[in-house]
Amino acid sequence: MNAPATEMSGKQLSALSLAALGVVFGDIGTSPLYAMRECFHGEYGIAVTSANVLGVLSLIFWALLLIVSIKYLGFILRADNEGEGGVLALTALIKPKNLKRHTPQWVLVCIGLFAACLMYGDGMITPAISVLSAVEGVKNITPFFEPYIIPATILILSGLFLIQKKGTARVGRLFGPIMLLWFCMLAALGIAQIVSCPRILVAVFPWHGISFLLENRIHGFIVLGAVFLVVTGAEAIYADMGHFGKRPIQLVWFLIAFPALVLNYFGQGALLLVRPEEAYHPFYAMVPDWAMIPMVLLATMATIIASQAVITGSFSLTRQAIQLGYLPRLRITHTSSSHIGQIYVGPVNWALMLCTIGLVLGFQSSSKLAAAYGVAVSATMLITSTLFFVVASKRWGWSRLTAGLLAGLFFMVDLPFLGANMSKIFHGAWFALAIGGFFFLMMLTWEQGREILGNRMRSLTPKLEEFKEMLISTPPQRINGQAVFLTRGHDIVPAALMHNLKHNKILHSEVVFLNIRTEEIPRVPNFEKIEAEKLGAGLYRIIAHYGFMEEPKIDTIFALASSKGLNLDMKEASFFLGREKLSIGEHPEMWRWRSQLFLFLARNAMDAAAFFDIPSDQVIEVGVQLEL
Repeated sequence: MNAPATEMSGKQLSALSLAALGVVFGDIGTSPLYAMRECFHGEYGIAVTSANVLGVLSLIFWALLLIVSIKYLGFILRADNEGEGGVLALTALIKPKNLKRHTPQWVLVCIGLFAACLMYGDGMITPAISVLSAVEGVKNITPFFEPYIIPATILILSGLFLIQKKGTARVGRLFGPIMLLWFCMLAALGIAQIVSCPRILVAVFPWHGISFLLENRIHGFIVLGAVFLVVTGAEAIYADMGHFGKRPIQLVWFLIAFPALVLNYFGQGALLLVRPEEAYHPFYAMVPDWAMIPMVLLATMATIIASQAVITGSFSLTRQAIQLGYLPRLRITHTSSSHIGQIYVGPVNWALMLCTIGLVLGFQSSSKLAAAYGVAVSATMLITSTLFFVVASKRWGWSRLTAGLLAGLFFMVDLPFLGANMSKIFHGAWFALAIGGFFFLMMLTWEQGREILGNRMRSLTPKLEEFKEMLISTPPQRINGQAVFLTRGHDIVPAALMHNLKHNKILHSEVVFLNIRTEEIPRVPNFEKIEAEKLGAGLYRIIAHYGFMEEPKIDTIFALASSKGLNLDMKEASFFLGREKLSIGEHPEMWRWRSQLFLFLARNAMDAAAFFDIPSDQVIEVGVQLEL
């Protein structure tokens, strides 16, 4: 989708930048609806005094500058994995091919995986708080609408999740123009207030923020948790880099999003200096009465767009986790023929929908939801800084001192925000951590369970060389035809073949061992995807290499194998797949409850034939019994 910046025409850059504005900055762009309010009117709101307003604004300005402009756009975007971004892609950069458990690299990979899992919690809270905060604006039109805020929010969220299966390609074209209008309105509202109280501009000086923290001490530190709300969504900038490229994202941030956000926050500050009683909703207090209805509608559309970006991100994260072997195979539906990133994952969609609506019903207001928001994002940012240090020092060859100084600067910003957000644990922030912990446990259980089964399988079947010698010394009866066996490794014989040979006493004249590997890079070029080898005795081996952003399909593998000299007939080949019947032994290698979880995941996994698009009428399943 993204062309190199040097080859991009002005028209292409403009179109890509507009699209990036709609997707990448939706979350951070809707923070003005609730961030400033939470600093003065939330769970830990501080008194609306001139010094406090200037101090909070100073912290907001420098948070946007240091975290988004310098950390993410200046440095983190450089840590791309073949053009792809996101904490899972960053984790793949530091993961060695033969990763051993309980080593420093394994610990780092687990930390990165946990950060990725936290994104699911963020994906549930973001739609809830964003849409609810926008709909709450109807109270400013007339108190008559107040009883309908929760039902309207649930209706909007339900509709958003229900349309996911049909795809968002058509309405997605409107995302950019709507968000452009939204940012223009943010800037216009802010400028109108700043003109009436220009002294608010002195908040750009950092000493106002430092004085605020020194004077208010613990209370000021806790308010940092509300200040952090202005940068939630910054991690999406890195995660969506693969869709748009660095240049459009950087261009849109510095020309549109950053100025508009700063102007709006300073406008809210100027309003509070003049009318401190408006702290309960300073954003809508800036809106003239005649513009209230269209502004509520525009804010609602902007928050729906922000929610859509988070939902799509959860789908993409799930696909990456499946390809990397951290989740069982799930049905992935492509909802657009022209946009590769437009996918739908049913179980994830329904889980997000139920939890998001549950959050709205449980918390009842965006202010209470804000008390639960931020922990997952701040933890992800801290982990990103840690992984960046490893990439810079190990892969880029930076000196430990240089990488350490830069990472230390990031930590100086990340740690206080994480500490402030941890104070929200008992006010609902535990939810995002619990969701992240659940997915983390599920991913580790699935990966370890598959490793245990792989070891069991290797102990039951001979090596490929041993099998070849056996065929030569005691040849079985051969029948004409091609048989394809999917294998876990490139040097072992699948159990399905041994069971078929044992019970049917025959073997096809041409036997193909197909091993599909997921590499630690997003995509593998077609000319590097296939290794094809003739082993003799009618045996062939194909190793298919795919990136974690790709989906292996059997017809593509056959076509690429033919170009390597193997004459495979897709229509005539028989595919033998092992149907594993799993049980828990007397002394399982995992705790019994984790073994039960693995069995549940395995029973609900999509079968290999459907996942790899193997024609069902050409599939022969062979039962294999294994113990965990």
